[in-house]
Amino acid sequence: MVRLPSLRGREHTAQDFIFDTLTKRGYQMDRWALNVDDLKDHPGFSPVKVDYSNAINVVATHRPKSDTGKSLILNGHIDVVPEGPPDMWSRGAFDPVIDGDWMYGRGSADMKAGLAANIYAMAALKSIGYNPAGRVHLQSVTEEECTGNGALACLIRGYRADAAIIPEPNNDMLVRANVGVLWFRVHVKGLPVHVSTAGSGQNAIEACFPLIASLRNLEESWNVHKSDMKYFQDLEHPINFNVGKIKGGDWSSSVPAWCSFDCRISIFPGWNPKEKAKEIENCIREASSKSAFLSNNPPEVEWNGFFAEGYVLQEGSEAEQTLGRAHFKAYNKPLESIVMPAYLDGRVFVLYGDCPCLVYGPYSENVHGFDERVSLSSIKRVTGAIALFIADWCGLEEI
Repeated sequence: MVRLPSLRGREHTAQDFIFDTLTKRGYQMDRWALNVDDLKDHPGFSPVKVDYSNAINVVATHRPKSDTGKSLILNGHIDVVPEGPPDMWSRGAFDPVIDGDWMYGRGSADMKAGLAANIYAMAALKSIGYNPAGRVHLQSVTEEECTGNGALACLIRGYRADAAIIPEPNNDMLVRANVGVLWFRVHVKGLPVHVSTAGSGQNAIEACFPLIASLRNLEESWNVHKSDMKYFQDLEHPINFNVGKIKGGDWSSSVPAWCSFDCRISIFPGWNPKEKAKEIENCIREASSKSAFLSNNPPEVEWNGFFAEGYVLQEGSEAEQTLGRAHFKAYNKPLESIVMPAYLDGRVFVLYGDCPCLVYGPYSENVHGFDERVSLSSIKRVTGAIALFIADWCGLEEI
């Protein structure tokens, strides 16, 4: 899977591999391209500015001979983030290398290891002569890194279960809560002139600086609320704002006429994305009002990705207790939980599917960075824990 660079817009090749692999294993298969018209009216939808022709979801379904056990979704995302400059990797980003206990490569941890764990947990049971006695859906979805629409599309298509597991690379721990995320792009116009008379123009790139500073102030004002948020009090900085991309200008000797910068900011569980989006727009409007030029040429805010709520996983559910037992058998230690200041597809199941979602996966390092890597021994233990969970949760029947 790591050798197949499933970047946004190029996910289909890796999904073909998943589809063929699971077809050979005898599952009932479903594959489709995401359709914005099917998703856009759902409250969990995030706006899309790209073509979805290659945004493919794959779902493999196991149906037992006699459906006596509880149902389960094993979910994972196939999409990966861009690798960045190749010369900043110690080895090729999409050339997987095993060095001791580590496997390197973009997506090795986030989260192709988890997809493999789901597949091999089912295979482990089959290898000793058993299948789950409940219905199981293995989902390989896209768009987790940018909208969350892939997992949402599975829900809208009718895939539901009594519990879900997502083996994200969370260092052998269970995610108790995570933030929501908003993506937006700010478009700023300038007044181009020759640089010899730069003072008579308006530099669109430099005009972005005070806007970014105001958004940074908004970030800090939101972080003040962490003391009111259960599970987030001990995090040093749970709300993070990031300018992830900036483009502008056309010529070094011309005052730039345009600039756009792409942003990501998180929101606490329970916060309404629409209300927070308004705060962001007001923040940019107020910052623009301090500039004579921008007040008459206001920047445009474009919502171009994540528009997602955060969630909290209720403590002590039957599913969590089942995972706790499985984890103890696999690791010989109690299951611990963490709080994630990042987006996770678990929100789709918890908020919209009335389904406890256990985000629980292997130990990793450098996720979204250079030399991303995942612990192979951790993958094996997580796979064992998932297999034990399936046996306990779904029950078993002889093949």
